[in-house]
Amino acid sequence: MGHLDEARFGGVVRGCAACGAAALELRTIIDRQVGVMFGDAVDDGRWAHDGEKFIDGVYAATCTACAAVAFASADCPRCHRVDGLAAALGGSAGLAVPKRCPGCGEGELTAVGFAPGRVVTGGGKREPTPLAALGEPGFHVAALLCDQCDWTAVADGCPLCAGPGPLRPRP
Repeated sequence: MGHLDEARFGGVVRGCAACGAAALELRTIIDRQVGVMFGDAVDDGRWAHDGEKFIDGVYAATCTACAAVAFASADCPRCHRVDGLAAALGGSAGLAVPKRCPGCGEGELTAVGFAPGRVVTGGGKREPTPLAALGEPGFHVAALLCDQCDWTAVADGCPLCAGPGPLRPRP
């Protein structure tokens, strides 16, 4: 579990304690799946998380009206390495995407990774906006898959901050 569990998250998103505003901007690092051909993204990707994984990746919650900070953590959201957030947002730890599958030579792969996103609470269900795409700082490839031959690769250690782990279980 991340630094926020469901109960604490519910308290954070209830609204701003400082000014009473209902809307908060949440920053999170969550699962994203991207189609890849010859090493380049062929789509914008899609979020591949549930509500628990969204909460698990939250590293900041800020009031949109008064900018009061409702929650903030500088630790890596995945392994909780102290001050690991800067490496997670600024780097590109994880796997390098090959041009072809090492198993069969197929040019089409699926990359499963973590991307930072932002969403504003209030006003119904909203989809997070990605803040990094495959190949940009902040996007971390955690696994690669080939549908043709079932080849897979999984990143060693923490795919976000390159910390040695151990990785904690995720919800």
